[in-house]
Amino acid sequence: MIFNAIDLFCGAGGLSLGFQQAGFNIIVGVDNEPAALETFEYNHKGSVGLNADLSQQETFDLILKTAGDKKIDVIIAGPPCQGFSLTGPRNFDDPRNKLYLAVIEMVKQYKPKGFIIENVPGMATMYKGQVKDEVLRRFDEIGYNIACQILKACDYGVPQMRKRLVFMGVRKDIGEPHFPKPSFGPETDRPYRTCRDAISDLPTRESEFGENSDSYNGPAITEYQKLMRGDCSVLSNHVATNHKQFVKETIALVPEGGNYKNLPEGIGESRNFHMAWTRLNGNAPARTVDTGHRNLFHYELNRVPTVRENARIQSFPDNFVFKGTRTKQDRQVGNAVPPLLGQALAEELLKIIAKEGNL
Repeated sequence: MIFNAIDLFCGAGGLSLGFQQAGFNIIVGVDNEPAALETFEYNHKGSVGLNADLSQQETFDLILKTAGDKKIDVIIAGPPCQGFSLTGPRNFDDPRNKLYLAVIEMVKQYKPKGFIIENVPGMATMYKGQVKDEVLRRFDEIGYNIACQILKACDYGVPQMRKRLVFMGVRKDIGEPHFPKPSFGPETDRPYRTCRDAISDLPTRESEFGENSDSYNGPAITEYQKLMRGDCSVLSNHVATNHKQFVKETIALVPEGGNYKNLPEGIGESRNFHMAWTRLNGNAPARTVDTGHRNLFHYELNRVPTVRENARIQSFPDNFVFKGTRTKQDRQVGNAVPPLLGQALAEELLKIIAKEGNL
């Protein structure tokens, strides 16, 4: 049996791609960023991208209309939590928290078998954990067993140290939530995938700045590269940035895995915060991919990673094409949930809701 899911605050669709790879049918993705929705629809064939306000009841109705006769089995979402930093747990119902409240209301109205909500790790300790506890309490009240845990993407085959706070809810008549065990790292017999594992096969683009590369220039070297390539023959979103000469010269002084602290005195002092002039370590998982701030540089080349290189580090396959301007592509990649992390969550949730008697 194939289960249906909707993706709220879908962005480019990293989480929903993971669910799709696990066998789910993604009916709808909702967001308010046109370029991200264009990317979502292009890569999720048959899914509908809705540009809508999730705080409005008419959006709920529109989702149901779009779903038609398809039952919504699972809701996945990544609502922003910025409002909580201003309002605190006692003002949970403040309008500034309307988007998180909309997800809770949507689960209440649709009664899916289960849901996944992801957010920044800091939400777990916000107001000494009171915001997290209130989220747990509210879902418990509307009939869901719920658990939360901070997960590391590298534990699930993503060549990146990104951490996310994940809530998993399962309807009380179905079962209990539980999170996937790591499949990579010290608890396993598989070492973490590294930056080199991820991108060393891609054209360097050292003399082709500002141009798109439409083909590979050699075979895949690692198992991960083969996984990312699949049967793709066209390499998209692989445009190199041609930095100013002083930027290239400054980057060249930073050793692999180093940052601004490794620069000679008097050089690069315009940027001295903790991530400034950081060069990736090719022999380790990457630091968290950002949204295009140009503070994270290639482990070997004197430039920032291309959109495709960052997408590989996020575990987007090469046939996933990002739409919009370069700035918007960077934002889409940086804001996404790594698909392989999403797939691990989807497979674990599937084990729970697909048990005989829960169909």
